[in-house]
Amino acid sequence: MKLIFDQLKRDNRELRFLAVIMFVAICLLITGLWYIQIVSSRGFVADQEGQITRTVRVPAVRGKILDRNGYTIADNRLVLTLDLYLGELSSRFRKSYKQLRERMPAPPGYDKKDRRVHSVRVQRLARYQVVSNIAHQVSLWLNTPITIDEKKFHRHFEAERALPWPLLENLNQQQLARLEEKSQTLPGLAVRSGSIRRYPYGDTAAHLIGIMKKDHSSVKNEDAFFNYRLPDWKGFTGIEGTYDEYLRGLAGTKAITVNYLSYQTTNTFLREPDPGGNLTLTIDLYLQRFVEQALRQTEFGDNVRGAVVVMDPRNGDILASASAPTYHPGIFLNRISHETFAWLNDPETKRQVNRVTYYHYHPGSVFKIITALAALEAGQLNPAEQIENLGYWQYRPNTRKINDLASPGWYDFRKAFVKSSNTYFIEHALRPGVVQKMVQLGQRLQLGKKSDLIPMQAVAGNYPKKSDLLAGWGPGDTANLSIGQGPVHVTPLQVAVYTSAIANGGTVYKPRIAAKVEPVDPESSVQPTYFKQGDEIANLRASPQNLQIIREVMKADVHDPDGTGSAAWTDGLTIGGKTGTAEVEKNRRIVDKITWFTSFAPVENPRYVVVVMVESGDFGGTTCAPIAGMIYKEIVRLERFYQQQQSHVARNI
Repeated sequence: MKLIFDQLKRDNRELRFLAVIMFVAICLLITGLWYIQIVSSRGFVADQEGQITRTVRVPAVRGKILDRNGYTIADNRLVLTLDLYLGELSSRFRKSYKQLRERMPAPPGYDKKDRRVHSVRVQRLARYQVVSNIAHQVSLWLNTPITIDEKKFHRHFEAERALPWPLLENLNQQQLARLEEKSQTLPGLAVRSGSIRRYPYGDTAAHLIGIMKKDHSSVKNEDAFFNYRLPDWKGFTGIEGTYDEYLRGLAGTKAITVNYLSYQTTNTFLREPDPGGNLTLTIDLYLQRFVEQALRQTEFGDNVRGAVVVMDPRNGDILASASAPTYHPGIFLNRISHETFAWLNDPETKRQVNRVTYYHYHPGSVFKIITALAALEAGQLNPAEQIENLGYWQYRPNTRKINDLASPGWYDFRKAFVKSSNTYFIEHALRPGVVQKMVQLGQRLQLGKKSDLIPMQAVAGNYPKKSDLLAGWGPGDTANLSIGQGPVHVTPLQVAVYTSAIANGGTVYKPRIAAKVEPVDPESSVQPTYFKQGDEIANLRASPQNLQIIREVMKADVHDPDGTGSAAWTDGLTIGGKTGTAEVEKNRRIVDKITWFTSFAPVENPRYVVVVMVESGDFGGTTCAPIAGMIYKEIVRLERFYQQQQSHVARNI
């Protein structure tokens, strides 16, 4: 140090000049540090305090819905959305506000409070004009109209300013290419990718699959508290609603930093979304599509009001479930017009109603299966005994007649079943102990009980209890019950359940529509779930000999040339069935008919139960049995097709 100062004392101009420069530089550095650390510290602290971290709920990709063979019934498609980040428009907002304030000054008479209110109105208008102008410019680029709902925009700005404003959804590739060319000329534009439900086969299984509605709420095992929530969907009806917790997955969490103006500055994922599981159903997609086509082959065409159920009687698996008329579930993913809403809710067609499980009807003569089994179990029916049919049944001369569509004459059990004689079954139901046995069998067959196949679309129907027989019950009630009228209403699914029990030897299986849920990613938090097959909920405890008698007469109903179900006959397949035609009364007048055909095949080793119901049909034998015949022929074709596939795979292994 002494050496340096000694040199400065000498007459060395260059060294003195360098020393001055270094001294000035050190002074400037010290002054700058003082300003930053002392003078500006308050500003930095205030700015840091104004930056707040917010959490955003990011929805997961919904799981697929597959048929029993792995074919896709519902999956997801990529959706591109053009977002507008409002934080990048703050300078434009200020500029627009200044311009509007000059053109729209506050009136002279305004006090301080009124001037403040006026200023807020001008600010809102300025922001809306900026965003509208950008939307107009983008619409010219893309040749697509874009409108900004002013009220929704203001709500978004005030409550969710840190999130982008969705300017245009469902961008196509051509629009995306145009945006890439010109989007740099406008601030705040960005394309966001997402997903939305897709139905590759249109309206196939629409009532079964169900619909979804927008819902941003948290679900089980998911964070419940978020500052913001991105758009999400929740299953509302059908499979989508019943198994929503498996399909929906777990939403992710994104942390965004917002400044004191609530504009976004940074964003980071705290947890990535966990996709929902893929749900495999028991239905066969090929069979499902054919069943829906067959249902439309009546004289009503696309406006037919009916239902078809195909069930495996060995375990309760639903192989097909069709309700008509139908709709496309995708229409609920967008805003529904007044015309579409009226079409969906037409009081005549009631397209949204799943007639398989949500409507109940008089079963008509298909209920005679239960009446016959009850009479056999009570020891009151001898198949060889003959009863005379006068063409009607009447309890007393002054009581109402019940017409018999079977021709007058003498009938044994086989003939009465094949010709569906009302008189024969009424006479047997009135014998001692038979109606009590009918009620007992009905309870074991779950009649009058709601199915939990799709709980949100299920009704219990009506069926008498033992207590109903003790008070106010008369011969007329028994007569009506024995032929499927009066105090009994069933769903097509319930008919399929009791037909399955007759076919398989007396086991009542719980209907099953979902087979399993599997995660998309093996490391996913979604755990594999397998739904029990062949869940026995009751047993008829009926004599095997009596059940065999019922199966034999059901076979005769289809295979006898004069059987009412002969239109269901299928080459190479033995079918047992029963037709039914129920009357709908209002004010003691017949106003409509419900036609039925229930069946199983092959009789010697039942693997299929087919139930067909059509509202306002002609008769069960002429309206429903032909539909069942078409379905059985397709079943035979599909069995051969699958066998060929298996043989081909086996040869290539």
